[in-house]
Amino acid sequence: MDETDKPQTPAELLVILAAVADEAIPAQTIAPRFTGEFLKGVDYVGEVKQFCKEFDEDLAVIAYSIRQFGLPDNLKLSVHSGSDKFSIYRPMHQSLKKFNAGVHLKTAGTTWLEELIGLAAAGGDGLVIAKEIYAQALSRIDELCAPYASVVKIDRSALPSPKTVDAWDATTFASALRHDQSCKMYNSNLRQLLHVGYKLAAEMGTRYTAALEKHEPVVAANVTENIYKRHICPLFLGE
Repeated sequence: MDETDKPQTPAELLVILAAVADEAIPAQTIAPRFTGEFLKGVDYVGEVKQFCKEFDEDLAVIAYSIRQFGLPDNLKLSVHSGSDKFSIYRPMHQSLKKFNAGVHLKTAGTTWLEELIGLAAAGGDGLVIAKEIYAQALSRIDELCAPYASVVKIDRSALPSPKTVDAWDATTFASALRHDQSCKMYNSNLRQLLHVGYKLAAEMGTRYTAALEKHEPVVAANVTENIYKRHICPLFLGE
């Protein structure tokens, strides 16, 4: 339900879960719409305090629904487009501790971007592939963004030209794409575009997967740093 026009109230979520129970659906996760914007691959945009209030209320509804409706004990809230929302992970951790609850965080897209960062950082053919994917993504921007219209907000005037990107070295490309808001090179518009451009890597087939295997140490280091230290640690360990 994360792509609805406005958030569900706790009462609405309760009614939905009651209906799920009535239909004997063994739901494992449920993804409500929260206040604010959950854009692809970038930080949360909105009032953190309001999000925390809604997250707490929804956790309470989940706990109540499990007890009263006989829903599965492992039913969890799911936060879609939830990767890279660094400003809300520690508050989420406190709420999860309070309710002794779990959470599902949808993170596939951020791993794809870390693969691309790793390829770019490796230089050589890895950087060539990263540049090609960006050039194709820019030329097919309408096609790539159409399925995700509600969760991307790209300022096209802030996207560099393929000619500009072609002149970048490995460090510059990786810095523009890596989600580090303290870095002057970071470009959230480029990051969102490449986030929805994963199909371009699939179209490359074995050329892309062979590059991942060739540059595995660099790619793996980026993926591990991002998922473990920047997602799992603050969200589940409170670090």
